Amino acid sequence: MKILKEYRSVPVKWGAILLLLCFFSSGYAQQKPKYLDPQQPVSERVKDLMGRMSLDMKIAQMCQYVGLEHMRDAEKNITEEELLSGHARGFYKGLHSSGVERMVKQGLIGSFLHVLTIEEANHLQKLAEESPLKIPLLMGIDAIHGNGLMSGSTIYPSPITMASTFAPDLIEESFRQTALEMRATGMHWAFSPNIEIARDPRWGRVGETFGEDPYLVSQMGIASVRGLQMDKLDKDKSVLACVKHMAGGGIGNNGTNASPVEIGEGELRNVILAPFKATIRQTQPFSLMPAHNEINGTPGHADKWLLTEVARNEYGFKGFIISDWMDMERLSQTHRIAATIKEAFQISVDAGVDMHMHGPGFLESIKELIEEGKLSEERINRACEKILEAKFMLGLFENRYADPKNLSETVFIKEHRQTALEIARKGIVLLKNKNNILPIAVNKYKNILVTGPNADNQSIMGDWVFDQPRSNYKTVLDGIKMLSEGSNVNYVDVGWNLRDLNNDSITKAIETADKMDLIILALGEDSFRQHWKEKTAGENRDRMDITLWGKQQYLVEELKKSGKPIVVVLVNGRPLATPWLEENVDAILEAWEPGSFGGQAVAEILYGKVNPSGKLPITIPRHVGQIPIYYYHKPSQYSHAFIDGAKEPLYDFGYGLSYTDFQYSELKCPKDLKYGEPLHVTLTVENTGEMEGEEVVQLYLKDDFSSTTRPVKLLVGFRRIHLEKGEKKTMVFSLDKEVFGYYNNKGKYVFEPGSFTLMVGGSSLGKDQIFQKVTVNN
Repeated sequence: MKILKEYRSVPVKWGAILLLLCFFSSGYAQQKPKYLDPQQPVSERVKDLMGRMSLDMKIAQMCQYVGLEHMRDAEKNITEEELLSGHARGFYKGLHSSGVERMVKQGLIGSFLHVLTIEEANHLQKLAEESPLKIPLLMGIDAIHGNGLMSGSTIYPSPITMASTFAPDLIEESFRQTALEMRATGMHWAFSPNIEIARDPRWGRVGETFGEDPYLVSQMGIASVRGLQMDKLDKDKSVLACVKHMAGGGIGNNGTNASPVEIGEGELRNVILAPFKATIRQTQPFSLMPAHNEINGTPGHADKWLLTEVARNEYGFKGFIISDWMDMERLSQTHRIAATIKEAFQISVDAGVDMHMHGPGFLESIKELIEEGKLSEERINRACEKILEAKFMLGLFENRYADPKNLSETVFIKEHRQTALEIARKGIVLLKNKNNILPIAVNKYKNILVTGPNADNQSIMGDWVFDQPRSNYKTVLDGIKMLSEGSNVNYVDVGWNLRDLNNDSITKAIETADKMDLIILALGEDSFRQHWKEKTAGENRDRMDITLWGKQQYLVEELKKSGKPIVVVLVNGRPLATPWLEENVDAILEAWEPGSFGGQAVAEILYGKVNPSGKLPITIPRHVGQIPIYYYHKPSQYSHAFIDGAKEPLYDFGYGLSYTDFQYSELKCPKDLKYGEPLHVTLTVENTGEMEGEEVVQLYLKDDFSSTTRPVKLLVGFRRIHLEKGEKKTMVFSLDKEVFGYYNNKGKYVFEPGSFTLMVGGSSLGKDQIFQKVTVNN
């Protein structure tokens, strides 16, 4: 300023003034850090920022904490013992939320999870902007099927329902919309998709998976990551995906979350790791999460072979790995492979984990381990670089705040609501339809009784959803009232809490049934996260049995005595063993957890506005004693029958009825093929029924003879098609060489020449299947 004043006192030429201004402008540009210049390549920005960071700042980027409001709520509502044994709610003993705020201002926290309002997200970012290098925070949230932990979000059907659609393009769109809603609320990172194979229905988390089949789960995982991240991360529209949990959580020894797994490397690679391999190679998810459990004696968070050698070096994973909820600590406290938590941190980081979820102690321990020579600063640099890269690619250095004014234009908008409804329509599965009682004809039933614990509450939402505005969802009762023209709908509320249904109301429902012409009964389970203490399914709600919970079986058996036709709508996240229902009620609709507009979709199917087309993504057993049960079992699995029951499942993988009929014919392919050449398969499907409908065409392959036993069949292709009444379509599938090879019992990938059998139909074991042989040679 002094120089400028001196120049004002004497005449000067305009050219000289311009030259002087350019000089000052150039000087200012040189002072601006390169990492704050959005015109610079991301790699250069990362390099520049890393050069300005202390070791503490680098380790801080690896530290994630829970949100301030989450901490305050947890402090009031859970004990320290519950904190240590749980996986969902947390606070930090001895660390007040104001201390966390100070740490953010000091640049000592890199990420948060469980921040549930836009106001808190912006508040934390404002604190981070006051830190020495102004590094923005990465906000993660469990957006499993929509951003359900935030009020007002679009709640899509749960992943098990999504998988029942066999429509990856539709699922990709739902995750694309989820990403937009997340960014509008200040979130940047979805802890999704869960691409574990679910083969044990006792496990409470089945509902957040895509089922039992490696190929179907892979296709849904690929679609989910593409939806969240797009082909390339967009600084305004994308969020980071997180493929989880690597690996084996869905096949635990006793069906409980985090229980151990013993499995051969061949089966591990052929089935459990197959979705991770396909999803990583085809979409490059930016983050990955290990599993709670151990495989063959090595906990997931300590498994360097799995996380580094397989995921990074073999599959080509290039992102960063985040621990699951305090699972680094559990290497010491639960798995007992480390004497101290500090040692547990060392083992986990050395194995390949780049970020700690969640809480204090990690930064200090990692710094000490570096000083002691037990971890290298180079290892910390690799982790920090990938986390910073994500923040730059998401545009957070330029725009870390979310604008509340944009919420109404992005969240729960018409397009998103329609997608949620369409997934529910295509994901609901018709399991039984005796004498074609469905669809319900208008005016056929004057008086209809609607009852059951899941008839009129948010159990339709599934897990990972908190309370939503009442105007934002349609229950089963809502849907039936919308479409029951000409009928009197009589609702008896028996209570929503499956653990304590109301006896007086049950008696009232039974008495009311005598005056009714039709009974619609909504049964099942409750995964709704808002019902944390009452829920019977979802995270950490594993069961010893999989029958109807509590008094539900009594209710339906008593209603059966009325002699009135009964339609059961199942709302549940895990397969339930319900052979009595199959034998005794007139129709069964597996709605799974159909989301915000699930009740509308259920009613549309009941009344024939929509033809059911969902197919089961997981086998449903008759009894818990059949577990494990899945369609791709080995040939000897059922060499001997049970002496006290049928060996066949209650419902097969891929099964689902329609209001119309489909006929398969003309399955053709070359009789001989050279390995490496694609196999082109054609077939014809015709709608031979009386109304239009959609069919999921399923193509299976069997290796007829092999040196290591192979499954009786494996899904290798599927296609959802729409056919008008009487319409016929020719389908074409192209199979690449990978479907003919496998990992043997030594974990080695092999191809063995020989004959293979192709099978195509509307389910894995349906009577409509047709067959064709092909010989594949070297």
